[in-house]
Order: sequence, then C-alpha cells, then structure tokens
Amino acid sequence: MRTQLVSAGAASASHEYAAEVKARVESRLSFRVSGKLLSRAVNLGDTVKAGQVLARIDGQDLKLAEAAAAAGVAAARTNRDQLGADYKRFVDLQRQGFISAAELERRDSAFKAAQAQLEQAKAQADVQGNQAAYAQLVADGAGVVTGVNAEPGQVLAAGTPVFSVALDGPRDIVFSVPEDQIARVKAAASQPGALKVRLWGSDKTAPLTLREVAAAADPVTRTFLIKADAGKLDVKLGQSATVVLELPQMAGVIKLPLAAVLQQEGKTSVWLLDPASMTVKPQPVQVGGADGNDVVIAGGLSAGQEVVVAGVHVLAPGQKVKRYVPPRTVAAPPAAAASR
Repeated sequence: MRTQLVSAGAASASHEYAAEVKARVESRLSFRVSGKLLSRAVNLGDTVKAGQVLARIDGQDLKLAEAAAAAGVAAARTNRDQLGADYKRFVDLQRQGFISAAELERRDSAFKAAQAQLEQAKAQADVQGNQAAYAQLVADGAGVVTGVNAEPGQVLAAGTPVFSVALDGPRDIVFSVPEDQIARVKAAASQPGALKVRLWGSDKTAPLTLREVAAAADPVTRTFLIKADAGKLDVKLGQSATVVLELPQMAGVIKLPLAAVLQQEGKTSVWLLDPASMTVKPQPVQVGGADGNDVVIAGGLSAGQEVVVAGVHVLAPGQKVKRYVPPRTVAAPPAAAASR
C-alpha cells in the first residue's frame, strides 16, 4: 500500500470559471406597430448596417389610416377657412351695428375652435404618417444578427422581438460565480493580474478588468453574473473562454495527491495508517482547493501523519495493510571475458 507522510508546505490555488464572449450592447429589435410579417431580409449571422431595412410587415391598414388622417386635415382646414371668412363678415356687420358684440365673440370663438381642430388633425396625420413608416424594421446601428425570432406569415404584436443584433463595439467576457466566491472575485478586481482569461484553443492568458457585477444572484442557479472588459483581445462573438482567479499563495498548508481523497457518506476523507498496528482508519478532512494535480487540505490532518495515497477505494476500517516496497533493480552480471 502506497503511503505518504503529511507535511506542511506552500501552495498556490486558483479557481476557473466557464465564460463566453458577448457584445457590450445587444439589441432586441421589434416593430413599433402590429401586423403580419411579410418578409425578412437578413438571416442569422448576417452583418447589418445602420439604417438597413431588416423586415417588413403588411402596412395596408396603416396606409389607409394615413389617408384618413390626411382627409381629416383637409376637412378641418375647410371648416377653419369657412369660419374665418364668416368671422370677417361679422366684424363688418358689428361695426355697422347689425349684430351685437356677444354674437361677434361667439363667431370668434368658433373660428378659434376650428383652428385648434385643424392643428389637432395635422398632429394626428403626422402620427399616422409615422405609423405607416413603422411597417419597416430598420437597424439602429451596425452589427451582427445573433437571433431570429419570427418568420414571414406570423402576425406580430407591437414590441414582439424579431431580431437580436449584437452591435459593433466593445466585447465582454461574461461568466457566473457561486455565492461563496463572489467576494473573492470582487477583491481580485483591485489586484493586478489576479483575474485572467484564457480563450478557447489558446494556452495564453490575458488580464481582465471587471466592468459589471450583478447585485443579486440568479434565482435558479444561485450564481452572480459578472461582465469583464475584453479590452483589445482578438475575440469572436460566442467564443468560449475560461476565467482564472489566482488566489494568494498560502504557507503552511498540506497537499495530497488527488487519488488520496475519497467521498464517504457525503463527506470527504482520507485513510490514515497506524504504524503500530499497520491498520487503516478513515479521517474526515476539509478541502481548501486545488494546486495542479494535488488537493489542498484545509483541516483534519496534521504534520507527521501517514496517509494512504493509492488504492483507497478497496480499503475498509481496521483493515491490515503492508507498505509498498518498490522492487530493487538487479544489476546485470559482468560480461564474461572473451576467450583467448
């Protein structure tokens, strides 16, 4: 049985988190009016420009409403003009004493009301004109289509997302951190080089700068979403990455091979060897992290104890064992002297 004497030493631990490259700004574009989707001009992954038409809905009803509003403007203008002409005539009649001042005031009020109705009709016509223009969905800025949520023939309500567009510009490294580690990540933000990113397919790491930390945990995963600035890294949207949190080096810690640790009844433990009786017993331990292929033991062991580091899955409490003794290498006999 292979064993190892427990000794205290130094260890540097780190935590790794799965991450993804995302756009700093990703817009969910939708129509501002309802209607039937007639066509879409872009597909998933297409590059779009600012002002480019992405999709169209059936705008026939909107055009009819615009025409009705224009007709309302014409009717209001005619009514205003007629009441204006009447008011001018009644001014002359009042000067000649044929009507009273009260009658003239009524005519003046009717003309002003007609003028207000004309302004109202013009504003309504402008609104309907805008509504008709909303039958086209236009890109707000240059970017890449990252999602298509509607197809031609579908009847859409106003505000229903049709496309997701990742706008050109800065990129973020987005990852989630468990509740018990969020404080470490925040503390690492003030320590240069403590937080690094390793892009998929690369062995190189680059420093990260935290940009945004969620104030509340996700109700399902109970993790905090964190966004870090990708800076000048050559990244692509959706690219996988690994965020590495380097913890400060710890002195006086105990490290054991990963094969020495096992789970028993939901607890982490190791097998201790009693040299006097050559029997083993389980010893619960607390794991403090990892250092390469070794496990950092935070508690449960002390220096000088002897721990089984191989074959731990076949042992039982009180079982007698023997230490593993590597076989000696037998030296080859010297070659016989050549006969003369």
